[in-house]
Formats: sequence, structure tokens, C-alpha cells
Amino acid sequence: MKLYLLAPCLLAMWLLLPSLPLVRAEQPSRQISGVYPHLTMYNHEAECGTGAVVPWADRLWVITYGPHLPQGSSDKLYEITPELEQIIRPESVGGTSANRMIHRESQQLNIGPYLIDAERNVRVLSPKRMPGRLTGTARHLTDPVNKIYIATMEEGLYTVDVNTLEFIEHIADGNKQSRVGEGIDSKLPGYHGKGLFSGQGVLVYANNGTKGKIQDPTITSGALAKWQGEGDWQLIRENQFTEVSGPGGIYGNEHPKTDPIWSLGWDYKSLILMLLDKGEWHAYRLPKGSHSYDGSHGWNTEWPRIRDIGEDDLLATMHGTFWRFPKSFSAANSAGIAPRSNYLKVIGDFARWQDRIVFGCDDSAQKEFLNSRPFKAERGSPVQSNSNLWFVEPERLDRLGPAIGRGSVWLNEDVAAAATSDPYLFSGYDHRMLVIRHATKEPVDFALEVDRKGNGKWEPLEQLHVDGSLIHIFDQDTEGSWVRVRPETDAKQVCVHFHYRNEDPRTDKNDVMFAPICRAGAEPETGGLIRSNRKVLSLRTGEHDYELNDRLELVPASTPDEVFAGAEQPKNMITIDAASAIVEEDGKRYRIPKHDAYGDALGRICREVATERDLFNFHGTFYELPARNAQGFAKIRPIATHNLAIDDYASHFGLLLITGLNEQSNDRVIRSADGKAAVWAGVIDDLWKLGRPRGEGGPWKDSAVKAAVPSDPYLMTGYDRKSLSLEADRDVNMLVEIDIDGTGVWVPYQSFVVTKEKPVEHRFPEGFSAYWVRLTADADCKTTGWFVYE
Repeated sequence: MKLYLLAPCLLAMWLLLPSLPLVRAEQPSRQISGVYPHLTMYNHEAECGTGAVVPWADRLWVITYGPHLPQGSSDKLYEITPELEQIIRPESVGGTSANRMIHRESQQLNIGPYLIDAERNVRVLSPKRMPGRLTGTARHLTDPVNKIYIATMEEGLYTVDVNTLEFIEHIADGNKQSRVGEGIDSKLPGYHGKGLFSGQGVLVYANNGTKGKIQDPTITSGALAKWQGEGDWQLIRENQFTEVSGPGGIYGNEHPKTDPIWSLGWDYKSLILMLLDKGEWHAYRLPKGSHSYDGSHGWNTEWPRIRDIGEDDLLATMHGTFWRFPKSFSAANSAGIAPRSNYLKVIGDFARWQDRIVFGCDDSAQKEFLNSRPFKAERGSPVQSNSNLWFVEPERLDRLGPAIGRGSVWLNEDVAAAATSDPYLFSGYDHRMLVIRHATKEPVDFALEVDRKGNGKWEPLEQLHVDGSLIHIFDQDTEGSWVRVRPETDAKQVCVHFHYRNEDPRTDKNDVMFAPICRAGAEPETGGLIRSNRKVLSLRTGEHDYELNDRLELVPASTPDEVFAGAEQPKNMITIDAASAIVEEDGKRYRIPKHDAYGDALGRICREVATERDLFNFHGTFYELPARNAQGFAKIRPIATHNLAIDDYASHFGLLLITGLNEQSNDRVIRSADGKAAVWAGVIDDLWKLGRPRGEGGPWKDSAVKAAVPSDPYLMTGYDRKSLSLEADRDVNMLVEIDIDGTGVWVPYQSFVVTKEKPVEHRFPEGFSAYWVRLTADADCKTTGWFVYE
């Protein structure tokens, strides 16, 4: 194999660096909810995500990335001082990079294509000479003192000498650049690489996507693979995987021969945690807190991490949940994984710096990729991509969204007798529900086993006799780390699904921070249309234009009409009837609660506020709405009910900005000097403080229905206390069914006898959860099915 040196021009530039000026940003000090607008990062690409955030040499180092730029881009390397001064390093070459590792022996940080020594000198691996979207760095298997591995998102693999920056190409990067060495072409399935880590004699690599059928998140895609010094990647498991790490984290394992390796991934059923312990792979499953990360292409996941934040447990991010992850996680000690809270930000990397956790986010993408919708503005996306850092006190990680989790171990699969599922997380949630459904002609007995202490010792938990389907709510006192399921006989089209949630401590009151936003039914003092417009937020209210700058000053401006053209909320795109609101997407109809105080749908209904995630705002409730390539409206989740008259909202500077304010002010309100314009500023994860999701409505309200014809699905997920009222003008049997996972897996809940003289009032059990609910009458009738969520 051939060796290649750093590009001569870049090497020369590096040698002259002491004489080069550093680009510094002005440093206003104001922050809102942990976001400092002056630290906003921009590029000229379709997306500006944060690839890595690493404290090193008394500074915080940050890189951003564009979407597919293996040979460099307008992205920068940022050096943040302890005083929060942002320095844009002149060595910046950009690219789509998220790799980072601290090399102990040479005392260098490798972040993206940069190597930074303890005196903050920066050297560059030229992306023209060593191309690829650099995704992971790992310790070398045979010469860890002098060399590191760097992998690319298209399965490329390099060895880099940390002293000379010479490199060897082992596996060629899969992009269409000319070859740079004698590396082989990889045959590994999947693409869109994410993680890289070494230990126990192997280099472990993860990718999380597939090319081609990018609209279907249920197809098999992605790969977890290994490499042992020569040849191609060898497949370990064909599913979507992201993070690969171990107890040594960003430094690599201290005892590489014996320390475990962990990898986080997922499929369409649930999260997957893989463990390499003493040369053997073990698989576990965990619930998903959000479905916005799904998608067979892998684009929606960014870089989930497992990192040390200076606490007893590590912090893991995966599918919208902050997880406690034990540093000692192994096959003999697997207890302790637990959710801390759910979150809405899109996070690429994080680290503890000084007394806070710093999250690098993917906030505002100029291109919305596959995320267009008829009820979204055609040109509501930012004019220029931008993202920011989010500084969070560690204790706040337990006070964001109440944790919920959904997932399956089998989903419409034929399962042989005595086949045992992967272990599924059983601890960490207040309420746990299991649903089993199968299409076998005869009843099937399912054995549940529990590993109570996470030591690999399984014991019987329950034996469930399932005649078609069964809904089982676990007693809150039932303890265990992991649960697994086994049918006693062959079973057809088996679904085994878990619904978990923690208590929601919120009330129905908005936090005081939201007091300046106008209440529903009132007329706002100030409103206006807003759009992220390069380095400012543009606001148009009546005949006046304003700009919000990174010093959080709202000043008069003259904004070209083209900035706002097409950014308006489309009108009359959602139908409202006497029962509820009806949303149609991709040929399917869904119903969600309505609030009569709103009358028609006013203000902004839908906008992307984090890359490939929409914020849906309808009749007083905010919802998290996954992109259409992640099953879209079928996987919507309520965040909070606000009952406010919000005019518009958009993301910029890493903040969420809202218009439609009353005359009140607090530290979240930014007003123009003339008093004619104002915006409220926070972060999207402040929205959890608006109050518990609530609502009422249903699929039918005095509706004439036909026998045996199911109603439209009506939303049930994410709500706490739930009750149902049924009325009819004649005697009917009314069947209530639930969709357990949002994909149309319908299971009977209960059948009710409804008469004209005796309506039915039913309260669902405390631990009961479902995604959607529908009703079916066994005779033609005029009926009402009304759900109340409190």
C-alpha cells in the first residue's frame, strides 16, 4: 500500500500559522435558556449540523458539517474560550465530519480532519488528498502509540500517523472521487456510517442507512461490522447502528483486550444495544421515545452518543431520550439503563465543560430534504443554514419531557416454538404495558422471563394464554432489569409490543415564562410573520419590517418581499368537524383533539424547527411531528397543551422565536424600540413547560355510522388520564380497538353495550397506553364516541 502526505500547500500554511490572524467573533453576553446567539454557526450548505464538541487544551472545540461534502465545504473549526469568545480557526477546510478522539500518547485531539496539540496548534488532513465524510476515529490495533484509524460514512478506512500525518488507505471511500491508494472496494451492506471503536482485537464500525427506498423505514438497512487488520468489513448484524463506544469513551478503552464495546442502533421495532464482552456479542432492546429518528436512509439520526459527563453514569442520547448508561455495563452487570427524560433538540455531540453540559445541535436547515407537506409553507425554511450550542445544567436533564417509550421485540413475524426474543428493557418506567397479538388459529401460551438484577440469570415471570390478542398491564411493584418472551408453540404473525411511560408531573398551567404570549380568544398586541434570514431573524408586522440580530436587538429593517413570499402558513388545509380535526397525509386520515375556543385554524400550524423534525401547532397543543420518511403523522406525539394564540414561530440562533404577544414583558421578550414589534425567545425544549397535554374529541359526534365500518383513527398516545363516553340512538355493541405502534396493528381493547337509555362512561386504567384508537359499531346508528384526556 502507498503512503500519502498532507497536501504541501496545507503543510506550508500550517508552518506559517503563528503569523496568521485568528478570526474572532464579537462577544455579547446575553443568553436565553442556555443558548448564546453570538455563538451561532453558519455555513453555505443545505444543512449546518454540529459534528463534534470536545473540551481540549483549555478550550471547547466544535466542528459543523454540511450534508454530503467529502472533499471539504464552507464549514468551520471553532475554538471557544472559557469567556465564550468564538474563534473561527483559519485552518478550516469543512466537510461532513463528526469524528473525534483524544490520542493520549501524543496529547492531540483529532476532530474532523484536524489534529490539535496541547498548545492549540492545528494541523489539517487535506480532504482533497484523504477524501471522505469522516465519521469516526479509533485507536490502532497494532501501533496505538503512533497511529489512529479514521473511517468515512461511505465505508472508507484509513490509518493515519499522528506524528507525520502520512496515511494508508485500507478500504476506499465509496464516493465517486478518484482513488487515493490501493484500498479495496467495500461490499458491506448499508451506507451512512456513524461510529468507530476498537478493542478485543477488532475494529468495530457502524452504518445506519441504505440507498434507494428512502421512504420506507421498515425495510432492513444499515450494518454493524468488524475489521481485523486486512480485507473488507465483516458483517456482525444487518440493522441500523450509530454509536460505537466503551468505558474509555473518547480516549479509547484503557484495557482494550478486556474492556467491553457497546453499539447503539435500531430497527423499525425498537432500539438495539449490542455488547461485545469477552469476544462474544450480546443483543438487547430498548424502547423509542421518539420516532422522528426513524428512516431507512439513516439521515434523521445524526450522531447519537454515549459520553462521560462527570457523573456516576454516562449519558446516552438515542431516539429522543436522555439515558443513564452505567459505566460498568457488561453481560454480567447489565442493570441500570434508565430514561432521564425525553427531548426535542437534534443533538450531534455533547460534553461536560466547566459546570454545564454543552450540546452541539442541528437546528435550522436551509433544505428540508424530504419533509414537505401540504399544510406547511413552501418556503418557510431558513434562508441560510445555522445551528448553535446549548448549555444545560446537569440537573435539567431530568426535568425535560416526561419519558415515554414504545417498542416491539416481534412485529408481524412468524415465530417458532421456544424461540426467545432479545431481552427488552424492563426497568426505569412507572407504567409498563404489554400487548401480544398473533394470527395462529389456536390460542398460544407465551412465557415471560425476567432478569431481575441484570446478571444474566433468567427466571419465570408470567405465563400468558393468548387467544388472538391480549393486553397486559404490569404491576408497578414488579421488578426486573430485562424481560424476554417465548411462545410455547409455533405462532403466526406475532406482535409483542411494550408501552412504557413515567408519571407526568406537569399541571395544566403554563410556566410563567410564557405569560407574554397572547391567550386563546384574545387579540395580540403584536404579531407578525417571521423567517430565519441569513444572520438575522426577519419579522414583518403590517407594513413594518424588523430584524433580530445576535445581540438580541429588534431593529427596523427593509426586507425584500421575496424573503416572506411563500413563507406564509397555507390556509384551510385541515378539516374541522363537530368531533375533531381531520388531517390527511399520504392517503391516510387521522383525527386529533380540537379546542372550540380557536374556531378556525389560525396562525402557524406546521414548521420545521430542528432538522427534519416539524413542530405541529393546532388548537392549543404543540406536537412533535416526524418527517414523512419516518412515517410522518402516524407517529405524531403531543408535547404540551398551551391554549395560546400563537401567530408565528421559527427557529434561528438555536432558539425558538414566537410572535403573537400581549403587553406583558419578561426576560424572554425582545421588543423593538418603537414598541410595534416583539418576539418571545426560548428553546424548543422549553415547550415541555407549557403544561400536560390535554384535549377532548373523538371520531364521532352525533354521526351516522355504518355497521362494521371502523371510524378514523383518533390520537391517544402521550396523554395521561384518559376516559371515554359512548352514546347511540339504538342498542349497539361498540368495539374499541387500539393501534399499538402507529403502523396499523389493531388490537381489540373492549366491547361495550350501548343503549339509547344508558350511555357508557369508561375510564382507562392508569397504566394503559396506545398510539391510536378507533371505534366500530355492529349496527347502523347515530352515535357519539367522545374521549377526554386530562
